[in-house]
Amino acid sequence: MNNVQKAFSAAIPGIIMNLKKRNMDAFFYEDCESMVKDILSKIPAGSSITWGGTESVKECGLMDAIKNGSYELLDRTTAKTPEENRVFYSKAVMADVFLMSSNAITYDGELINIDGNGNRLACMMQGPKEVFIIVGMNKFVSTVEDGIHRIETIAAPANVQRLERETPCHTLGKCAHCFSDGSVCSHTVITRRFSQKNRVKVFIVAENLGY
Repeated sequence: MNNVQKAFSAAIPGIIMNLKKRNMDAFFYEDCESMVKDILSKIPAGSSITWGGTESVKECGLMDAIKNGSYELLDRTTAKTPEENRVFYSKAVMADVFLMSSNAITYDGELINIDGNGNRLACMMQGPKEVFIIVGMNKFVSTVEDGIHRIETIAAPANVQRLERETPCHTLGKCAHCFSDGSVCSHTVITRRFSQKNRVKVFIVAENLGY
């Protein structure tokens, strides 16, 4: 581990304690390989799994692992019409496991997320039996304000470029608080705590993942 990873690892006991007081379970890993292995051990064969838009789940290798596993995968990209989308989401909210990342997390345990359609945040708050949030050390910030700044200057511009959306931040590299049709910043949710204890599980790795 390099010095940055060592410093982050030293802060982990406090981070886990802060997440637990907000009714989230939390786990820490030094590398993605060990994280993915442990996550798979927590998902019984045959479980229904779906996910929100997340590069972190792809980058760490978890997406490939579940696609090669014995699970029922609910993939929203298979829905091609508005009616098919409605049917898909009616199934997604009843999934056993919902996979996602968080746009930012404070060291004190608050989650900061900004979303375009809101489906990712809706499933985080209610619906699926369990929510697995996969986050790299690059997502951690000191305050909620720092988290929003991170999203507006790093996550949102990177995502609209990936999705090829014609929004001001695509070229400016920072949020312009626009009302463009392609905006990925329609909903902002700051999670102070979850009412249902340990439904949400946060998997933290000492590597950079996603935007």
